[in-house]
Amino acid sequence: MKRVLLTVALCAGMLYGQQPKRPRLVGVSRIVVRSHDLNESRKFYGDLLGFQEAITVKKDLKAVLGGGLPSEQVSSVYFKVNNRQYIVVVPETSATESRFARYAIETDDVEAMRSYLKVAGKVERTPTGDLAFMTADPDGTPIEVMQYTPDSLSVKSVGKYLSETATSHRIIHAGFSISKPESVQFYHGTLATREFWRSDSTMAAFGLPSPKVTGTVLSGTSNMKLPESDDYVEWSVSRIGSPSKTAGHIALLTPVNMEKTLADVKSRPAFQTYKQKHEAHVGVNHKWQGNFFDPDGTRTEFMEHDTVDGLPSPMSKAPYFP
Repeated sequence: MKRVLLTVALCAGMLYGQQPKRPRLVGVSRIVVRSHDLNESRKFYGDLLGFQEAITVKKDLKAVLGGGLPSEQVSSVYFKVNNRQYIVVVPETSATESRFARYAIETDDVEAMRSYLKVAGKVERTPTGDLAFMTADPDGTPIEVMQYTPDSLSVKSVGKYLSETATSHRIIHAGFSISKPESVQFYHGTLATREFWRSDSTMAAFGLPSPKVTGTVLSGTSNMKLPESDDYVEWSVSRIGSPSKTAGHIALLTPVNMEKTLADVKSRPAFQTYKQKHEAHVGVNHKWQGNFFDPDGTRTEFMEHDTVDGLPSPMSKAPYFP
């Protein structure tokens, strides 16, 4: 009888199919932003924020360690945050393109992840020696899913190009906007992210005139950890039209506190010619955050680990969509 039941169960699984097991998602490995002028971007991420140019990829897709290639030969510049995380700057192809190009999630089985997500095509080897494929959330935000390999330039340069002057040693999240309920399901369901904080914003938060209904929620923000990581993605729900081309952002953890980070950045020679705005404030999550903007307007957000009052960040229960 037991053998019959086992046979029936196996046949049912073969007949109806089974959802493949989700491979591990172990962190945000890089955030890619577009630049109008690579040399100006190098001044911001390198001279002002202190990250070292670890990998440079030429337009013929040949990658070299150490950087330093002329901008007219370059297709991407990797600024090293730590041994597993990078800020990558790529040249724009059009002035109307979003400055936030994509973010990358690291897995330890990229082929299994491609199968799990049912992505057509195949896994490719990148110029830096990693394995990767491209996908996107339902709103069209590009996501690179990648796996480091023994031949990866990142693996071969572990312990190198870690600047002592870097303003941070960890990317904590990639920030971007969504506008579709399907994206909520994609992150919460398909990627199995773990929401640990949510806020809502009103018209006043966007500097817009208040409507007749005071406090109408126009946008919500969600912080969702990757299932096998403390790194997270942060998206804001946009209900006031399409997000601007600079809507995405990079979030970095302050090594000590915001006061020291701001003083550090302002003490650098590159700050004397820094023309973009900068500011710091306590956010709605009760944490200090400071914002600097690269020459193309992309925001780099520094954030403290703990809340200013030592209490958990207040969490909204407002729905993402009415």
